[in-house]
Order: sequence, then structure tokens, then C-alpha cells
Amino acid sequence: MELEIRVPDEVPVMTLPEVALFPQALLPLHIFEPRYRQMLRDVLASNRIFAVACLDSGAADADARFEPPHRVACMGLVRACQKNDNGTSNLVLQGLCRVAIESIVGDEPYRRARVRALASEPGAAPVENARLLSELSRLITLKLKLSPGGQDRVTDLLRSVEDPEVFADIAAFNLCGSVPVKQRLLETLDVNRRLVLLLQVLRSEIDAIVLQSKLQGGLANDRITRN
Repeated sequence: MELEIRVPDEVPVMTLPEVALFPQALLPLHIFEPRYRQMLRDVLASNRIFAVACLDSGAADADARFEPPHRVACMGLVRACQKNDNGTSNLVLQGLCRVAIESIVGDEPYRRARVRALASEPGAAPVENARLLSELSRLITLKLKLSPGGQDRVTDLLRSVEDPEVFADIAAFNLCGSVPVKQRLLETLDVNRRLVLLLQVLRSEIDAIVLQSKLQGGLANDRITRN
């Protein structure tokens, strides 16, 4: 799917802390900084495309002024945008494809970067990836059953997805709580490895939920300190 996208050589980039966008995922954004207001005006007047890169927090500790991005980001398309009376905007960005940031072209009035599309590879036979998708779906259902108030909308969406690559990306974006793990999944171009990593993450999270439940006993969450 990612190969069908024609990626511009240069795109505006938002470098955001604790955000890793994936292809096909929908990311709501509130645009309020002057630089990003200008960026939004420009992209809406052209191809409606910009990239979102997760801030490399380790590199940022050395030089926070630069806002260093992780090298692998995701290019997205503005699907909907509403401008507010105070000049800010709310928009929904749909991830299109993974990109590698080759170089920063400039930071004024907003960041622009040269990028290169990154294509995923199956990494295994279709039947094996389909098996992993089925196991992943089972674990997602189990996790949400163990955690009441889970993401029913996401599970309904995933039920209609048969492509292992798309399934893994939507599941990673919506159900993975660790941003470093999300970034690792974004950087994993081998779909089979991506699915295996997600399975490992889910099994670990389910084990943690079960252990907490045993330790908590019959106490409600707001009374756990009495156990």
C-alpha cells in the first residue's frame, strides 16, 4: 500500500514529543503555534501533505533548541480541518506512508525536510503473517476484556482489516501505550517482525494486567492501597 503513494521530495515536518504516527492511522491535531499556522495555510493551498516526526528525546537533551526528530517519520494527508475564531485550527491527519528524513532543508518559518519513501516487506509467507494477525486479534480481544472500558471502536475497525501490514500499523498506533515501542514499530519495515514484536508487547501487557489483578484481590482500583 505504501508503494502506491507518490512522496514529494520535500515536505513540511511537525516534530512532536510523544507522538508516532502510522500509515492509515488518524491523528487529531490542534494547531496553535504561529509557525504551524503558516505551515497549515501553505499545505492547504497545495497538496495538503506534511510529515509528523517523533522528537528524539535523547538527542533533545543535548540540544533542545534543534528539536531533533527520529529519522523515520510518517507522511500524512489533512483529511479535515476546522479553523477557529482565535486563529487556531483543529484537523485530522491521516497517515500515508513511512518516510526517512534525509536532511533538514530549513526551519523558518517552519521545518522542511527532504524525505524518501520507505516500503515495507512481508518478511514471511502470507499464510504465516495471516496466522500472526489472527493471534494478534485474539490477544487484543483478551486484553480489552481484561481491561474494561477498552477501545471498542478500534477493535470494530480491526475486524474489517485483512491486510497484516495495515492491521499491525492501526493496532500499534491505537493500542500501544509506549511511545519508544511505537517508534520502534514504525522503524520496523519487516511486517513479520512488526507482528511478532506487537505480539510480545501484548503478551507482556496481559501478564501485567493478570498479575495486578491477583495482587489487588477483590479491592476496587481506588482502594488498592488498603491491600
